[in-house]
Amino acid sequence: MLTSCIMAASIMPSQAQTYTPWNKGAMETGRYRNVFVEMGYGAKEVEEKVEEVFHDVFYGPNKVYFEVGDSMGYVSDIKNNDARTEGMSYGMMIAVQRDKKDIFDRLWRWSKRYMQHQGGARDGFFAWSCKTDGTKNAMGSASDGELYYITALLFASNRWGDDTGINYKAEAQRILNSCMGMNGGERKAYLIDPETKLITFTPDGFGARFTDPSYHIPAFYEVWSLWADDGRSEYWKECAAKAREYLHRAINDKTGLNADYSQYDGSPMPPFGGRVNGANNFRFDSWRVPMNIALDYEWSCSDREWQQQYGEKIQNFFYSQGIDTYVDQYRVDGTLPAEEEILDAGGFKKLRHSIGLVATMASASVMCSHAKSKEFVDALWQAKHEPYEDGYFDAYYDGLLRLFAFMHLSGTYRVIGRQAP
Repeated sequence: MLTSCIMAASIMPSQAQTYTPWNKGAMETGRYRNVFVEMGYGAKEVEEKVEEVFHDVFYGPNKVYFEVGDSMGYVSDIKNNDARTEGMSYGMMIAVQRDKKDIFDRLWRWSKRYMQHQGGARDGFFAWSCKTDGTKNAMGSASDGELYYITALLFASNRWGDDTGINYKAEAQRILNSCMGMNGGERKAYLIDPETKLITFTPDGFGARFTDPSYHIPAFYEVWSLWADDGRSEYWKECAAKAREYLHRAINDKTGLNADYSQYDGSPMPPFGGRVNGANNFRFDSWRVPMNIALDYEWSCSDREWQQQYGEKIQNFFYSQGIDTYVDQYRVDGTLPAEEEILDAGGFKKLRHSIGLVATMASASVMCSHAKSKEFVDALWQAKHEPYEDGYFDAYYDGLLRLFAFMHLSGTYRVIGRQAP
């Protein structure tokens, strides 16, 4: 069994509000840190809050999870009225973490039936977006979906075994083999770029030319190296190391911000179609990077010194913008984007203080020792997930990131190893 980073020393007196990040990861110690409790929240209160946030996402009036018949279900991006591999695989990861086998199996059956390509050049890959009736909106894949599907399936295999109706390990291995271009010898684009060993933006001719910093989750490759049993253990460890090296290059050294997309060397993408469109700015995809780095820190601590510096750097930047007023899109140098660079969402083109970013910035606190880290955690705890004055509301992306952050900070987002017989 595996867990988060172990404490090097006890917390300083509460009035000083400084904290000591752990210096060993869960994969070594099997221990997880409850940051909320360390910062003064009651253990029972935290448990109830995490359950409340889970209920909001899966069962509340603004839920994004919907059951279909007696055996399937999907997670919907409500504002876009579709189901995406991002949300489906996130839902599966949350379900396995919380031991919700029925939810997990429903989401996997829907994914396999409607999203996964069965045969052809894309065999094993997933259509990234479908209508909620299962009709494919697009045939291509978004690589982060496959990344989460594989890891969630391996955790499911470890938690529940492979003889309860779904062979989770075999399903994960099938996706992995497709990712490696092993479709009966037919050559196709890879999930992982063979030359750089970095994840592609999309496994096709277009998206294989560049990457997305928020897709880089080294800790997931560490999981694959332990439990995929696909004969590539050393390869996945190398991919984890390459991903960490890449993140050093892709993140601005002064602000801690990263672009939505970048080239494999970490440098900015040339403007798509020769147009300035904000792809080199910190915006919606980019929000996930602090949370992903925090996850790698919690589980492996393999890049501890840099990750701790990064966590404080990016929190310092957002703190400088106002703990309650920072917005959700910036250029990587910390300046605000021009009007034409702002990415719209749900029909609104507006900079906001978005709860999804509040969530990921709070999750970075697991890496931080400065007193500001508690202010970010408190901001998440106190934030209300409700419509803005202009009517905009994102139950899906904001809601899922909020839930992930509560899982991180409560020590309940864990590495799930093989269970004892």
